[in-house]
Amino acid sequence: MIIGICGGTGSGKTTLARRIIETVGPDNVILVEQDSYYRNLADMPLDERHQANFDHLDAFDNGMLVNHLKRLKQGQSIEMPIYDYRNHVRSEETIHLEPKPVIVLEGILIFAEPLVLDLLDVRVFVDTPDDIRFIRRLQRDIVERGRTVESVIAQYYATVRPMHHEFIEPSKRHADIIIPESAKKEIGIEFICSKIREVVSGNSRIEAGILI
Repeated sequence: MIIGICGGTGSGKTTLARRIIETVGPDNVILVEQDSYYRNLADMPLDERHQANFDHLDAFDNGMLVNHLKRLKQGQSIEMPIYDYRNHVRSEETIHLEPKPVIVLEGILIFAEPLVLDLLDVRVFVDTPDDIRFIRRLQRDIVERGRTVESVIAQYYATVRPMHHEFIEPSKRHADIIIPESAKKEIGIEFICSKIREVVSGNSRIEAGILI
């Protein structure tokens, strides 16, 4: 089965994905990140790459992503791209992924792309307030991606915030399960993880997008 985890930048999607892997076991789960499928901008000058809108649907090679998801679902291996966020280019190296019972796909726009949405058996939306998401993004981009505070703020106003309201927030309506940022979010996370574990063991099933 393919479990889609969607939400705005810094919402906690990766944290949830890792919890699922830890709970169900790495032998049963593989993680596919939509960010790995950013289009290669190597043919553009570096200054222009920095100005690109990375929060729009067109920023992703959705054709490749759909093809890879279908291959994994059919029991075939893939070579998942590796994206260089500092230079906005696709690495020549790839990550070899073998098919496993559970595929976790996480990304900001996976519910906004119909071809990707149709492949998801369970759709989870991580709903986190804007201020918390911005702080997390600011910390991540400075530490992991070598950005400045000014550049992160400029990008947030120019593309991140408007694209969130245009694409990501409306796509929440496609979710089977919504996990809010609250003191009780651990309950939702634990419920999802335990149900997935039951599906893998054959003690539960998916019906209409719901783990029962």
